[in-house]
Amino acid sequence: MRYVTVEGFPAVGKSELLSVLKLYFPEQVLVLPELVVEVAEKEGLDLFRDRDRLRNAILGELPKRQRKIREGLSRGLLVVEESHLGVHAAYSAALGDEKFLEEFKRLEDEILWPEVFVRLEAPTLVSRERQRVRGDPRYEVEEKILERMVGWLSQWHAERGHELWVIDADRPPEEVLRDLVHALGLWYRSLPRADVLPYLVLLGRPAAGKSELIQFLRGLPLDVRAGDYRLGTLSILDDFPILWEKFIEDDIWEAVGKGRFLSQRVNDNYFVTDYFTWPFLIEKLNRLIEAEPELSGRTVIVEFSRGGERGYRDAFARLHPRVLERGAILYLQVSMEESWRRNLARYDRARRDGILTHSVPWEEYERTYRIDDWGELARKMEGYIRVRGYKVPYVTVVNEPEPKTPRDFAERFKPALDKLFRLWKER
Repeated sequence: MRYVTVEGFPAVGKSELLSVLKLYFPEQVLVLPELVVEVAEKEGLDLFRDRDRLRNAILGELPKRQRKIREGLSRGLLVVEESHLGVHAAYSAALGDEKFLEEFKRLEDEILWPEVFVRLEAPTLVSRERQRVRGDPRYEVEEKILERMVGWLSQWHAERGHELWVIDADRPPEEVLRDLVHALGLWYRSLPRADVLPYLVLLGRPAAGKSELIQFLRGLPLDVRAGDYRLGTLSILDDFPILWEKFIEDDIWEAVGKGRFLSQRVNDNYFVTDYFTWPFLIEKLNRLIEAEPELSGRTVIVEFSRGGERGYRDAFARLHPRVLERGAILYLQVSMEESWRRNLARYDRARRDGILTHSVPWEEYERTYRIDDWGELARKMEGYIRVRGYKVPYVTVVNEPEPKTPRDFAERFKPALDKLFRLWKER
């Protein structure tokens, strides 16, 4: 398949979808705009009132369009054209424009036609509503004209034995685009990227600066993040939103008389009462990890905090093996006093479910986070830990004083992540 045209009612998405193909597949396709619209805009013509001038202008531009198609084919590109003269002939039949139909029949056998016609199909009411939203009265077409047009066009396709592929355009745009890309046999080619960590496990006490670091990293241009920090396009998996949802569920269970399952309320906040909540959260993260395809140039950050004598040991005992085998660990080290200070400072009651604005109540902090076992697992500031037979690289970063500016973050974390990447590569 080398030459395809995309037809359909006005405002079903032809121009928008083809603009995406032009942007994302430049080495594979030559996208040509609708000839009739291109001519009308160039000459300042009305599609309905200036039929004679429009006919002459279209016929004058037709040889140039045919040359563009042949040039694209000679370059080995898939030529994708929006609409075609058969559609304009169908509109001419619906409008009673016999003069264009005579010219069309005279030239039809000389025109280079596509191998496949792709129709974006939607009800006439959908087309009319989208035309209204588009807000360009120059190209609005009445329902009765649309019905006559599509009837003539379908008969024309059938009489000539054209290969007509139909795509339902009355669906979410991502589904229509997916089907069009698949039908055309296109594939996205990523440019080569800097080598990056596929998985980063980000650990530390509550308010140690994990979320703030992620916010800083997200604000970097991709090339800088990949080249200087060895992290690609970021996907963040954090267990706090999962935990907060369980707290809200406990509120609901309590309200209906069942009682709370794993938490207790304290003022406007919550603390965990059931130890099995912590392995539950890791298993939830594992399912999110499993659902994330490992893609070149992307980094999945898995963020969580654990405390107690076996907090991180127990978490690693369950963590998805793909992360242990392919990832690395960055631990942000802050004292208990500094962690508690930041924990209080960031709290925003109105947004207490937010990643950067939640707070751990003292009852939880004292029983869970006063100590953790990271120092026993990783006795040096950098190196490898053994987990379930995997040799996992790690770097511990002292995150005090609290970084405030982009320069603070860069000076602290650029060398740390570069070091972590080198350990990962050496493994």
